[in-house]
Amino acid sequence: MAPPDLRRPFKRSLISDQQRRRELSLQRQAQNRRDAQHQARCLAQTILSLQSDSSEPEAEFESVPVVELETMPHAEEQAQDFDVRQAVRLRGPEARRWFAQQLMLPEWMIDVPDGLNADWYVCARPAGKRCFVVSSNGTTISRLRNGSMLHRFPSALPNGARVNNSTRSGQSYCILDCIFHEPDQTYYVIDMVCWGGMPMYECTTEFRFFWLNSKLVETGACDDPSPYHKYRFRTVVMYNCDLEGLQAAYTGSVPYVKDGLLFYNKHAHYQSGNTPLVLVWKDENCSQYVLDTDSKGQIPDQQQIVLELLDDGRLATSDDPAVIFSWLNNDFIHETGLVVGNLLRFVIGEGGLCFADGKLERADLHYLDKPNRARAFADSYSKIMFQYAARHSPLRIEHLFASINSPNVEENARDVDMVG
Repeated sequence: MAPPDLRRPFKRSLISDQQRRRELSLQRQAQNRRDAQHQARCLAQTILSLQSDSSEPEAEFESVPVVELETMPHAEEQAQDFDVRQAVRLRGPEARRWFAQQLMLPEWMIDVPDGLNADWYVCARPAGKRCFVVSSNGTTISRLRNGSMLHRFPSALPNGARVNNSTRSGQSYCILDCIFHEPDQTYYVIDMVCWGGMPMYECTTEFRFFWLNSKLVETGACDDPSPYHKYRFRTVVMYNCDLEGLQAAYTGSVPYVKDGLLFYNKHAHYQSGNTPLVLVWKDENCSQYVLDTDSKGQIPDQQQIVLELLDDGRLATSDDPAVIFSWLNNDFIHETGLVVGNLLRFVIGEGGLCFADGKLERADLHYLDKPNRARAFADSYSKIMFQYAARHSPLRIEHLFASINSPNVEENARDVDMVG
């Protein structure tokens, strides 16, 4: 299939500020990097000044470490709060809450990003269970995004099995962001969070993918299963999102069942929660499940969404900050016995969703019930919008090719007719 030659401008009503949030996310990253550099310079200057003041009376010099010692316990407690090796020992609601906040969750592609062909990677997303894989203390554990354990097993990852534990430091642990693909019992690695005890949160996507492809094969984790390596690991082929790369990801053969396409901004850091710097997109040609199904596996006639009940009856998405879709009055809340924090399922009625200047203005929602208790999150705004667009006027693969092919990428990327 040759890429469509779609050069004409295509118009889309603005239903999202996704591009603006992408720009803000990159600006925050740059500011955080500058802050870290400033902190490092201040630390260096402080150490140098202490060295130059070493001729001063001993009593004055000794007063400095006292302040540092007083602050150390708090710093250690903070480190433990974010240590995956500690978190794998959590159970029940605590584990669920902690792990629910750690994975970097892609937003659904509502509009085509600016600079798609220059600043983004694309890959075919494997179908399966999204999870963290943590190797530490001679064992390997995978946990789903709701915190429940998927597998405990030996692996060839750093410190991932007793057979190689004796040659590894206790600090040599590994955290991978994976999708477990049931048919071939393989963990497909879509990102690297930590390797050999070295965190990758502040590294760009380009570097994380380079390091992942360099290091994973060296460990033997990609080898066939053995008594000391129960599951195979594989990397996912990432392409530059130019015409050839997008075509290869969309139509090329892969050793797993496809479930849409994943797009990664090359400059993005690994950040927990929803991010507009990683995007997921689907259509019927690259995914079995484009539209959400109900508990019976059927596509409902009307779109269903899940929102969280906040104080004052507000109904919110899982985003940070949350998007408020509507409100419930106090009488209805009391009659139904609902409480703050409940996840609630609604149907979008014939009135649909109404927008003004890219922001949701009104939603015609009708209460259905509570979703499965195992569910940890409300829907994100981008997921609701993608599903809504898919039912009315979807963002098609032709539009992605056209945005790469067009000389006026910014204009074409945003504009597709939106009805309903």
